[in-house]
Amino acid sequence: MNDASTPGLPGTRPLVTIQSHILQQQARYPEATGDFSWILSAISISAKMISAQVRRARLEDVLGHVGSQNVQGETQQKLDVIANDILMRNLAGRQGVAVVASEENEQPVILHDQNDGETRYCVMFDPLDGSSNLDIAGGVGTIFSILRKDRRSTNIADSLLQPGTRQVAAGYVLYGSSTVMALTIGNGVDLFVLDPSIGAFIRVGESLRIPPKQKCYSLNEGNRLTLPEGYQRYLHWAQDSGYSSRYVGAMVADVHRILIQGGVFLYPPTKKAPKGKLRLMYEANPMAMLVEQAGGKALVAPGERILDVKPTEVHQRTTVVLGSADEVDQVMSHL
Repeated sequence: MNDASTPGLPGTRPLVTIQSHILQQQARYPEATGDFSWILSAISISAKMISAQVRRARLEDVLGHVGSQNVQGETQQKLDVIANDILMRNLAGRQGVAVVASEENEQPVILHDQNDGETRYCVMFDPLDGSSNLDIAGGVGTIFSILRKDRRSTNIADSLLQPGTRQVAAGYVLYGSSTVMALTIGNGVDLFVLDPSIGAFIRVGESLRIPPKQKCYSLNEGNRLTLPEGYQRYLHWAQDSGYSSRYVGAMVADVHRILIQGGVFLYPPTKKAPKGKLRLMYEANPMAMLVEQAGGKALVAPGERILDVKPTEVHQRTTVVLGSADEVDQVMSHL
């Protein structure tokens, strides 16, 4: 991470909020209308609201499940619903948003369905990844992806079914010991930390790079006996080669560690989920964009880029291998 000094203030970093950062990026595009910046602002405001809810969850008795399941067939936690509502309400008020899709909702929410010549965007998100960690005060997070609306499509919902290469921005927010946001708008990955004393995300790292090698892997080894043979070969090799295993159970937390320290994250096919478990649009695509922008690799076995996968449905699932370039190659060499 960069640590540029301010003249006259040795050892200090220029104070750049996420709003200032977004405006700096917007200035690179004179034709920009500001709608895209407002969308990123809505996401950062939502992150602050969700962070406050997570930290007060035990005090306000909003832990546990609500007794229903989402479209994925997963038990919804109370904070899943709260986080989803926060993002929906904040994004619905932004002029540039055409359609919003959430992991928690069966159907996308269409806000503007006319081809009026304006540049509009599609926003997709997993409002609270790893929410089963909430009861034990573990790390959870929000993952988001932004696409331009496809003006050629007569059905606005079809704009969501674009490959990850068409993303204009992606990121995540990790609610852990601090609240951290990683963001890319296609020009590297920048890192922000929420300063609760002033209520603003402050930039703490620019143009992050994933170390190309790190002897560490992250996957749910409880599924090991049901994994395809190639993944089992990789695990035998990694353990014989002195690799460490690190697995939090929240993709945001696991990928954040890899973004900072290196390693590889795997979610292979299993007996229960032969096509993979992670959602292509809400989880795999935005994380793949971040990882590639930081110099890593993100693949679907047997070697296709995640970002090249053409989606056929909004809630499509996929397998995932992503992280340090050399470590991803090691996994692929065993498949």
